[in-house]
Amino acid sequence: MSDDEEPKEYASSPCSAHEFDDAKAAEWRRDMRARLIEARLAIPAEERARAAAEVAATLGRVVRPRPGMTIGVYWPFRGELDLRGWMADAHGAGAGMALPVVVKKAAPLEFRPWSPGCAMTRGVWNIPVPAEGPPVIPDAVVAPLVGYDEGCYRLGYGGGFYDRTLAGLDPRPLVVGVGLDIAMMPSIRPQPFDIPMDVIVTGPEAVFRQEG
Repeated sequence: MSDDEEPKEYASSPCSAHEFDDAKAAEWRRDMRARLIEARLAIPAEERARAAAEVAATLGRVVRPRPGMTIGVYWPFRGELDLRGWMADAHGAGAGMALPVVVKKAAPLEFRPWSPGCAMTRGVWNIPVPAEGPPVIPDAVVAPLVGYDEGCYRLGYGGGFYDRTLAGLDPRPLVVGVGLDIAMMPSIRPQPFDIPMDVIVTGPEAVFRQEG
């Protein structure tokens, strides 16, 4: 219904109307997610590699890997930026690195220690994860994004794993969303459960979330 239409007598009750709005938002996000992933996969691998190198250089300034800190990262999937070289460099700088592991559906992620050459196994969606190691709590999380907006809200794959994880971490880590610049959207239509990133990095520049 447009803003200038009058509500009809048979309009939904406020509760069911809200559920309908939620369903429409979820459908819209599924459609945008599919479009953005398709566009990302269409970009030549060489171009994605150049973008990954730029993002890695910026991460070095934003995250500043160093001894005594733990950084949650990710293993590239479906055209995501491949930051495994940066992961190895950060590990070499003394930082502890960790990869997310899906423990069960609709639950927070578990971060498990990773180091170059460590034993890996297949996790959800066949994404490699460390085969063993105790859970760790990261000081910084580098999260892949499908889309993002000016409010630094991240559009992911729809499972809600990162939102649940970030909501439960205390103290909250520095959270950096990374991806390609084509992922920029006017708005991801954030929902109450969406947690914004502190920083978005898609190239040489970093976009910091504005408070307020």
